[in-house]
Amino acid sequence: MSKYDRVYNFSAGPSVLPLEVLEKVQKELLNYEGTGESVMEMSHRSPEYKKIIEDAEQNLRDLMNIPDDYYVLFLQGGGTLQFSMVPMNLMRKNGKADYIITGNWAKKAFQEAQKFGDAKAIASSEEDHFSYIPKITKDDIREDADYVYICSNNTIYGTHFNTVPDVGDKVLVADMSSCILSEEVDVSKYGLIYAGAQKNIAPAGVTIVIVRKDLVGQADEKTPIYLDYATHAKKGSMYNTPPCFSIYVAGEVFKYLKSIGGIKEMHKRDVEKAEKLYDYLDQSKLFKPSVAKEDRSLMNVTFVTGDPALDKKFIAGAKEQGMINLAGHRSVGGMRASLYNAMPEEGVDALIAYMKKFEDENK
Repeated sequence: MSKYDRVYNFSAGPSVLPLEVLEKVQKELLNYEGTGESVMEMSHRSPEYKKIIEDAEQNLRDLMNIPDDYYVLFLQGGGTLQFSMVPMNLMRKNGKADYIITGNWAKKAFQEAQKFGDAKAIASSEEDHFSYIPKITKDDIREDADYVYICSNNTIYGTHFNTVPDVGDKVLVADMSSCILSEEVDVSKYGLIYAGAQKNIAPAGVTIVIVRKDLVGQADEKTPIYLDYATHAKKGSMYNTPPCFSIYVAGEVFKYLKSIGGIKEMHKRDVEKAEKLYDYLDQSKLFKPSVAKEDRSLMNVTFVTGDPALDKKFIAGAKEQGMINLAGHRSVGGMRASLYNAMPEEGVDALIAYMKKFEDENK
């Protein structure tokens, strides 16, 4: 067990948060910076909260080098609402969009987009259980597509776009919910990036949308006001009461990341953690990784023994050792170790030690 008798939480989300941030939030919970009130009680129109959300936005801009011609929006509804908001706002010029299907969430986004226009799946790895990232070229994209959509990291299957697909001059939209802030990203290559907070940023409740300004303001006049990006851009994410506490914690996570050296340093740590686990899996005679080597995710490591009963035994034994939420998604089974930014290296070391012991006992 880790400090404060905390387990090692390998959950895919909501997931582990930096201990330093949790300690700071705990300290400020009843009295935020001498205001005499909790952030949870604070008016979102107060000058104190205005500073919280403005600082959060600026620190995220600093971390990701977000250009000035992009809005940063703090929204609600999770990634799921973005499945609708993206086509409602961006599938406007020609009513067409091309989707690359690499997992359940990309597939759900595609199915939702079909309600709003001509959405086409231009590539998919579903026939091979989403075990790899399909490659595309500019020739695969329709000339009149309004945007191309990807899910950068596929939480359920453990795959990741390790290179940005070449979409030419098309608008690239990416769901980065489970890999944001784990690697440096050239934001200018994307028209829109969104991410639910509950993986690498904060408690569930806020969804961050980074969108190029020229793409905002195109929604149909019949679009519900809350689903128009322009509504939130004009009001600085304050059209209605935002998810104040989640944004506050996100802001503290951004400060923490800046304090350790930014995303470059975080990525270095993430690579070290993931490589340790993959190196063990690649030589193990019992545990096998589930996806193509070149498409492996740093954030979600999926693996199996080949025997569902043995998988369950492993998961149960890990829980007894203080390592929780290692079961794979209910749709695929097996195991999944989510190594988000806040997972300490000691957690990975503990997992590997237990895996070695389990393998010796189950030869």
